[in-house]
Amino acid sequence: MEYVQERVTTLHALTDHRPDAPTGRAAVVVPMTEREYGTLAAERVLAALERVDPARVIVPLRATPDRAGPFAAWLDGFDLDVETLWCDGPRLADLLADHDLDGDRGKGRDVWLALGRALREEFVVVHDADTTTYSPAFVNRLLFPIANGHEFAKGYYARVEDGALYGRLFRLFFRPLVRALADAHDADVLSYLESFRYALAGEFAATADLVSTLRIQRGWGLEVGTLGEAFEHAGFAGSAQVDLGRYEHDHRSVDGPTGLADMSRAVGASTLRAVDDAGVDVAYDTLTERYREAAEELIRRYATDAAFNGLEYDRADEREQVRTYAEAVAEPGSDTRLPAWADGPLSPAAVAEAAAADLEAVAGSGSGSTSRATPEPDPETSVPRDRSPTGGGDR
Repeated sequence: MEYVQERVTTLHALTDHRPDAPTGRAAVVVPMTEREYGTLAAERVLAALERVDPARVIVPLRATPDRAGPFAAWLDGFDLDVETLWCDGPRLADLLADHDLDGDRGKGRDVWLALGRALREEFVVVHDADTTTYSPAFVNRLLFPIANGHEFAKGYYARVEDGALYGRLFRLFFRPLVRALADAHDADVLSYLESFRYALAGEFAATADLVSTLRIQRGWGLEVGTLGEAFEHAGFAGSAQVDLGRYEHDHRSVDGPTGLADMSRAVGASTLRAVDDAGVDVAYDTLTERYREAAEELIRRYATDAAFNGLEYDRADEREQVRTYAEAVAEPGSDTRLPAWADGPLSPAAVAEAAAADLEAVAGSGSGSTSRATPEPDPETSVPRDRSPTGGGDR
């Protein structure tokens, strides 16, 4: 059992203790797609959140019109204050286009929409809905450092499932990419990124004030992009990471339209964007080769660690994945991040109103599925100010 501190505050699950945390002053954002409808994992997450009893749960929902209404009705059956924010309706699309915020749609864009609504609470927690090992303690653990002087906290956990090492995109792409960058460039941002034990985890918590300053990546680069923003606004002193213990996700294939190869391109672009934002002049001409060398060295170490623990390990398959991910090592393209809500051209209330109208249109009046999605009067459509703390796929 280890308790080593990284350059960011590192909280270890040395016991099964569930720390006290201000869950009643937190909004929990749980992005979902229609594939989560009625699944055991999503049921477990929502049932656990009933025990947590946060101030609100916001579900940014990616679903077709025929599934959105039934999904919202299902969510409304839980003993939670759930706001279903349907992200695929025409009114919402028009609203975003009117403010020049249309463009690529993905997980990050959906989470960004929900974060605007979450700013009404003092604290914000974000996590995925595809874990089969969800515990009510996760929210408390993520919030604890936020209530005790930190502005940003990220979850971490070991991906060991079915007798093998997972977390492939993190182990075989992100970690060796950052190591290759750090070997060539002495920069605080790289030390910051290396400090996080599972940088691609979808679980984080932050103060509403910090969340209001985050520029959000539209797609799979959400997690790394958020870390880059946290480095800028919270830094080492204001950041923490929290051991969430056992955590199991659905697994993704490497190939395919939502596979790890596609995700690697978004993760690579977000990582290099964060490094560029911090003023690092990346030596791209040698980066791909340096990435391959760093990945090969890590594969040797992973193989030893797996053997030590009696786990299966396929070096050839891991090397093949590295060859695939190496194609994602390239200069980031145009910056398509969504703006910080503190600077946003529209209000979270307008987003909620459009999304609620869209959901009502497909669900039908009187279904009961949109009552919690309809925004209440919200005269302070700007983000909160002067608040201070008082105390997801195989990536």
